[in-house]
This record gives sequence, structure tokens and C-alpha cells, in this order.
Amino acid sequence: MNLDARLEKHRTRLDKHLARLLPPEDEPPATLHEAMRYSVLAGGKRLRPILCLETAAALSERTEGIEDLACALEFIHTYSLIHDDLPALDNDDLRRGQPTCHKKFGEAIAILAGDALLTLAFEILGRMHQPEPYRRTQIIRELAVAAGTRGGMIGGQVADLEAAGKKTTAAQLELIHRAKTGALIRAAVRCGALFAGARGRAYEHLSNYGENVGLAFQIVDDLLDVRSTSERLGKRAGKDAAKHKATYPAVHGLEESEKAATKLVEAACAELDFLGERADVLAALARHILARVA
Repeated sequence: MNLDARLEKHRTRLDKHLARLLPPEDEPPATLHEAMRYSVLAGGKRLRPILCLETAAALSERTEGIEDLACALEFIHTYSLIHDDLPALDNDDLRRGQPTCHKKFGEAIAILAGDALLTLAFEILGRMHQPEPYRRTQIIRELAVAAGTRGGMIGGQVADLEAAGKKTTAAQLELIHRAKTGALIRAAVRCGALFAGARGRAYEHLSNYGENVGLAFQIVDDLLDVRSTSERLGKRAGKDAAKHKATYPAVHGLEESEKAATKLVEAACAELDFLGERADVLAALARHILARVA
């Protein structure tokens, strides 16, 4: 299996669908729609929608309509990036290799573009094709919780802000990372599983896989902030240390952080044993995360 080629095929497919779902640039309010398209279509790894697609594909050959779900995940993720980059939060000027949304369109439009993407995501979920309507409800609830305050993305962001410049324990740091970044990654896997009809132990194993991959991803992101360059990352490197943020390298050191990410990926792959060969792509995706710091 050529994973890179498979990922590129997914990205091409997703980019086309994202472009179709977004409002046209020339439709009023045109500036807002331009900002939404600018931020979403700038590229990116598309990890969350790809995890959703591959989870569903590992369980079922009948996944018609799942592209809408995958794109809703990317809209929620992009909304979070737009808001994270604002001066009141991370105050970043580079994202996905181009000026951040507020740098190009101003803070007011950036705030509204993020709001609009979150709203659009749930509009899409509400009309999403799903033969079993109760599963649509489960998926909507899963994403709402993952984006929310109780162990979700917003709650994690607040905890991250409050921890900056303070002594943070390993347990506190793990909770921050599992919420701030891990929750939406776990939700991507869970939603793909729900869409494909997963129940019982299959759903539990995949949920654990998503939990481990989500935390591993953020640890690797912490490591890249120390080891990589702005040009390679497409965003400003070294910003976490400059702002005295709670990160794995700051609490555990570089070597132990890399070991922790490796253990999490191994644990994630072990959760896939019940799938047999159908787990190959999901396992490769987990290992691909580690390869970013190799």
C-alpha cells in the first residue's frame, strides 16, 4: 500500500467536496464567504476527515454520503484554527503557509468566518444522508461534545490558556491535550464508526484507537514546534516555548515525549486487531503521525 498516494487521493476528493459545500465567493456577504473559502481551501493534512473516511471504510463497503460528514469535521477544525490564531488567543500570523485569516481580512471578519464554519458544519450534519436517523443524532451529539467545554476542544483551549506560565503536572497536561486536540480526532474516528454501523466492542476498540491517536498527534505537534521550522510547518515554530505554554517537551523533555508518542501509537494499533487486514490503513495512519518527527 502506498499511503502517501492514498492520502493525496483523499485530499483531492475532499478539497473538491469542501469547495462545493462552501458558499460561493461572489454570494453576499461576499467578504465573509471569501474568508471562509480562503481558510478552508488553503490545504492542510485533512487528518480528521481522512480518519473518518478510513474508519468507515474498514467497517463497511457502503458509506454513501460520508463525504458530508468528513467535510463537516474539517469545517469545525478550520473554525478552531481561525479563532486560535486571533490576537486574543495565540496571535499567529501564519497558518497553512499563508497569512492567517485575521491578518488578511481583519479580526471581525475572522471571528465571523469561524462562527460561520461551525454553523455550516451542523447545517450539513442535519441534512446528511444516513439510512438510520438515530445514528445521525448520535453523530451530531458526538461532534457537539467534542467541540464543547466538557472535555472537548473549547474546554481544552481554556485550560491551555490558564496553564500558560504556570507549573503544570503531567496529569494536567494530558487532560489539556486530550481535550484541546484529542477530542476532535477521537470524534472523527467515532463518527466514522457510527456512520458505518459500529456497535459494542468494535465501537469501543475504535474509540480507544482514536483516543490514543489524538494524544499522540498533539505530542508530535509539541515536538515539531521545538524541532521544525516555520517554513516546514506552515505556521510559526517555537511559539509554545515563547509563550511558556504547557507542552510535553516542557514537562517531560524531548526524549520522553517521543517515547510517549510511540507508546500511544502502539496502543492505538493494538486496538485494531479485531479488524485483521482491514486495519492496515488505520494502523499506517497512526504510524504516519510518528513519521513526522522521524
